[in-house]
Amino acid sequence: MLWLWLLSATPALAASQIEIPAEGESWAIGSAHSIRWKPQPGKAAVRILLSTDRGATWHEIANQAVDGGSYLWKVSGPVSRECKVRVGRMESGNFRIIPSQEVPAYRWTKVTMEGPFAPRDGAGALVYDGRMWLIGGWNPKDKQHFPRICSNDVWSSSDGLHWTVVKPNTFRDAGFDPTQDWEGRHTAGYAVFRGKMWIVGGDPIQGHYQYDVWNSSDGKTWKQAQPGQRVPWGPRALHYTVSFHNRLWVMGGQTLPSIAREQEIFYRDIWNTADGVHWEKLHPVEPYWSARGMIGGSAVFHDRIWILGGGTYDTPTTPRRNFYNDVWSSGDGIHWKQEAAETPWAPRQYHDVAVFDGRLWAMEGYSRMNRNDVWYSADGVNWYEVPGTPWKPRHAASVFVHAGALWMVVGNNMESDVWKLARSVEGGKE
Repeated sequence: MLWLWLLSATPALAASQIEIPAEGESWAIGSAHSIRWKPQPGKAAVRILLSTDRGATWHEIANQAVDGGSYLWKVSGPVSRECKVRVGRMESGNFRIIPSQEVPAYRWTKVTMEGPFAPRDGAGALVYDGRMWLIGGWNPKDKQHFPRICSNDVWSSSDGLHWTVVKPNTFRDAGFDPTQDWEGRHTAGYAVFRGKMWIVGGDPIQGHYQYDVWNSSDGKTWKQAQPGQRVPWGPRALHYTVSFHNRLWVMGGQTLPSIAREQEIFYRDIWNTADGVHWEKLHPVEPYWSARGMIGGSAVFHDRIWILGGGTYDTPTTPRRNFYNDVWSSGDGIHWKQEAAETPWAPRQYHDVAVFDGRLWAMEGYSRMNRNDVWYSADGVNWYEVPGTPWKPRHAASVFVHAGALWMVVGNNMESDVWKLARSVEGGKE
């Protein structure tokens, strides 16, 4: 018998339209999903039923639930291809309940609380040449290490415990030459592409937008891809950057007029390049994701680009931020599929995404408070939370996938901590 964790009382009819689950969806046992319906005005409660035989028989799963239009369900068995939900007098389309995709063996381990680098957030996080690379970052309270708020130092480690400063912070005073080295920055675009590490654009913290693109094969010496030229997709900050199909991609982002003067723009565009110099603007087909950015890391999974949540930053004329928890994917950047209209993890921005252990990951971030929840999915639809996260809530962290583990380093908690997650020995591999 399937059931929901819902309030129980006397039955009432209220729903006029069931939106989720939609026809043909597959929900995995143990994953969390919201049943959504359009509530009827003036009604205070609904009765919810479930069928696993295409409506031949029904089981009551909520005698009375508050008619707010949704309720979170932790899916339970049995497996069936002929499931329906009834809310009041309305029935959903036929959907499937599939076997669990949960991995209960993930465990976090503290590596160190005192890395040799100064605390920071928005630092680049790349895995290259068998090492983790921590690039730049932001800490306005630390005038010693961040005299101009952001830095351009580069640190490297193979084990997360021992770190080497490969490039010291040269972005310290007005004598800095931006033609010879990249300005300090945070929440820029970072990627490994064509056998090098890349920094793509930047932020407006210095009172102007950073239109430049840099690359390096050793982390110490950096070369500007377009000396003296601006990328055609500026001005922007908070964009999403991935390396996919032998091209470097920039998507979304926005301007921040309160920090660097510019017309307010919330981007919903897509650009890519084969060499970091010549950029092409794509023309995606509706429907696709709404204007957004503020997604750290990158997710390329099952030969597709994935966008997980994100949001927009407030501006003087648009003072309200947007927070999202939908999931989109594309194999070409033009045709997009909404894999999930909403996920069980809260809408958020400044979170980090990754692909690890054959799964998509979304973790930490900001949604009116810093968070420390960690979620994974084998298909972008069915999500599971890793319980008992031991590290402090944060946003704009630096996340690595390296040496068979998922690594969480620094962030807006402003500590020099390093943690890693892997399957426990008892859990084994699939």
